[in-house]
Amino acid sequence: MGVGSDTSVESTLAIIKPDAVARGLSGEILRQIESNGFKIRALKMVHLTVQQAQQFYEVHRERPFFASLCQYMSSGPIVVAILEGERAIERWRALMGATDPAKAAPGTIRRQFGTDIEKNVVHGSDGPETAQREVNFFFSTLDRVG
Repeated sequence: MGVGSDTSVESTLAIIKPDAVARGLSGEILRQIESNGFKIRALKMVHLTVQQAQQFYEVHRERPFFASLCQYMSSGPIVVAILEGERAIERWRALMGATDPAKAAPGTIRRQFGTDIEKNVVHGSDGPETAQREVNFFFSTLDRVG
């Protein structure tokens, strides 16, 4: 199933951010993703340049945190994945937890591993159109399984 092509099964982008990769949390986060019923359809590690981070986060260009976010997201390797499942966008966002780890629900990834609102260990698409754009930013059709 492609991104947004079915109302029940959908795909979304997941990013394990630089602080989580540096802290050795990638495997545990991927384990939690799979144990929550998501299928990983593509997976790779990349190191964004500042310019690539700016392109990815273009929607936030006018926000006060844009420069800091782009510096942070280019500060080390990240792990990007395409997750697939029923209501994948909504379910991945619920598993991630609130942006601010201090406000995230117990058991969520951000509550478990996040250190602050920027270093909150994971990213997820916020809707079908965003998911399609974000997936296409990181993955070609040759990178995708299933």
